[in-house]
Amino acid sequence: MAELKTKKNDGSVEAFLNSVEDDKKREDSFAILEMMKEVTGEEPAMWGTSIIGFGSYHYKYASGQEGDWFKTGFSPRKQNLTMYIMPGFNRYEELMQQLGKYKTGKACLYVKKLADIDTDILKELIKESYDYFENR
Repeated sequence: MAELKTKKNDGSVEAFLNSVEDDKKREDSFAILEMMKEVTGEEPAMWGTSIIGFGSYHYKYASGQEGDWFKTGFSPRKQNLTMYIMPGFNRYEELMQQLGKYKTGKACLYVKKLADIDTDILKELIKESYDYFENR
């Protein structure tokens, strides 16, 4: 079985965010950092070279593959700010309708800039997603 490359490490979250070239994306990233710290009560950690994660959980698939992953996190990607809502979005339909302008993948929420969405709704989404892991 292939080993997961994205792992928690001792990289500097602040140095990584300060390396974001786009001023607005860097500013939004620091705002998301503070939001996630507040909502989760966790300190951020680098996962791989470009993801900031909060908390962790252990998973094991039926295939036997297992590992550790963050409960929630984000990454300032070139195209979008990507937030990781690990339980996916099906259970948050009402919040998603109120969020604003975004796109989603399986567990990824993509926004161009924080001004495009309701940050209070984003906080609630992060909280409910994080609490999902705390309560299972």
